[in-house]
Amino acid sequence: MNVSSRTSKVALVTGASRGIGAATVLALARDGYAVGINYLSSDNAAQQLLDEVVKLGGRAVLLKADVSQQNEVEQIFLRLDKELGTIDVLVNNVGILLPQSSVVDMDAERILRVLQTNVLSAFLCSKYAIQRMSTQFHGKGGAIVNVSSAAARLGSPNEYVDYAASKGAIDSLTKGLSLELAPQGIRVNCVRPGFIHTDIHAAGGDPLRVDRLSAGIPLGRGGYPNEVAETICFLASDASSYMTGAFLDIAGGK
Repeated sequence: MNVSSRTSKVALVTGASRGIGAATVLALARDGYAVGINYLSSDNAAQQLLDEVVKLGGRAVLLKADVSQQNEVEQIFLRLDKELGTIDVLVNNVGILLPQSSVVDMDAERILRVLQTNVLSAFLCSKYAIQRMSTQFHGKGGAIVNVSSAAARLGSPNEYVDYAASKGAIDSLTKGLSLELAPQGIRVNCVRPGFIHTDIHAAGGDPLRVDRLSAGIPLGRGGYPNEVAETICFLASDASSYMTGAFLDIAGGK
């Protein structure tokens, strides 16, 4: 498929070397966006993703950084400015899942790691995106799409309550930021994926989790990263120009 000429906008996707993030990079590239590919450690996967974007005829840059660290976030935005241009779309996708555990067995180190990676990163990336997008700062507006989870609604008892709580924070960030930024030309929306076939479940110690639980999903199957990515692209685009503070569940009806 050739890259569309419909847009020459710039997007940044965090946690983009795998799963939903990688699918979103490719979907945005097909829609004509130049894309900043943020990742932390998966050099080979990130390079392969960049190569795929180039094969599509698109533009992208690799932005290796820990987006839970403010100085590193500041640097990737400066690089994005220089190498691709001013950001139009931010996709706060980065997130980690640690091995299944009940809350009573979680320690402070684990909980803080999940919250710092999944929540603090979204605040920091939003901060630097706002400085560039907001009409208050002489920007031309833009869109922020946060990736939450159905876990924010369901709680993930006996498995990932810390992860679910971090995604609940993303929901609150979405609502508050959407109201704060509406007068500044920035729309903020959120997708909440359910059971999606990605390798994040292996990180939780349950690589077959989606297949194991698919019988309880009304649509009878797990979802795929491209299905989430297409919804993210919709929320990033002018097709959703009258939407802000919205939550779209991509969870097969669960």
